[in-house]
Amino acid sequence: MTRFGYTLMTEQSGPKDLVRYAISAERAGFDFEVSSDHYFPWLSSQGHAPYAWSVLGAVAHATERVELFTYVTCPTMRYHPAIVAQKAATLQILADGRFTLGLGSGENLNEHVVGERWPTVTRRQAMLKEAIQIIRELFTGELVDWKGEYFEVDSARLWDLPETPVSIATAVSGERSVEIFAPLSDHLIAVEPNKDLVHAWHEQRRGTGLTGDVRVVGQIPICWDRDRDTAVARAHDQFRWFAGGWSVNADLPTTAGFDGATQFVRPEDVAESIPCGPDLDAIVDAVSEYWEAGFTDVALVQVGGESQDLFLEEAAGPLLEKLRSAAN
Repeated sequence: MTRFGYTLMTEQSGPKDLVRYAISAERAGFDFEVSSDHYFPWLSSQGHAPYAWSVLGAVAHATERVELFTYVTCPTMRYHPAIVAQKAATLQILADGRFTLGLGSGENLNEHVVGERWPTVTRRQAMLKEAIQIIRELFTGELVDWKGEYFEVDSARLWDLPETPVSIATAVSGERSVEIFAPLSDHLIAVEPNKDLVHAWHEQRRGTGLTGDVRVVGQIPICWDRDRDTAVARAHDQFRWFAGGWSVNADLPTTAGFDGATQFVRPEDVAESIPCGPDLDAIVDAVSEYWEAGFTDVALVQVGGESQDLFLEEAAGPLLEKLRSAAN
């Protein structure tokens, strides 16, 4: 059965609003909620970037049923992996076992703020691999000393461990990242409905003797509105950064850079890649590419902070009914 989630997009809403949306999304019937973890919005027009972990702590207490994910946290530059392990364990306790730690190799947009040089993709993946190994060691509750190529840990131990161990989901985009992270992770995160990528992940895990249920968690932007022209304009204003693809998105350091890189993206270009307007069937058609590619979980991003209340009140329930009927 495909599960459908709601995205707490920290780039487009403030912390109190995000908690309120989380409560409304649970009431609307979403199965899980994912939170981005940004220091910057993608574009200045989005206007927000609160600290995701504080928001998730509040959401954990304000909700009862929905599963929670970071989507995704980079545990290599802005955060040391030992600190990520500590806050993940704490959040799992607050969430009563509903939390999954989603990890990725990060974007320059968020990581440059600590003044470190932005590494190449090969080095970023090597750093993420070592970070996951450290986090796994600390999740055992044992005293950890580590001196690796990128990180050191000096006599660290997690004193508050959850009864339900924290699962790790890792974001990948190609063959090399699948080879590296499938053996280290419990679940897969990807933002494109790539059937070959999903198949390669499962094959890699089987080849290393790993068993158990693997969740494949995707994400898709939508821009629901009663009026299609309004939806297209909003998607273009706040989500045209999406047109660059992740090879570009990972490397640009500022909102000004994203604004410049997308200055020639037209509203109709955005509308071709993001379902916009009141047509729920069009949204279902776009999301269907994910479950057809083998994704078990799909999180929706409703574009525009100002549109969340109306979307959750008016569209979310009927949309979830259509999605579940089509997928299952």
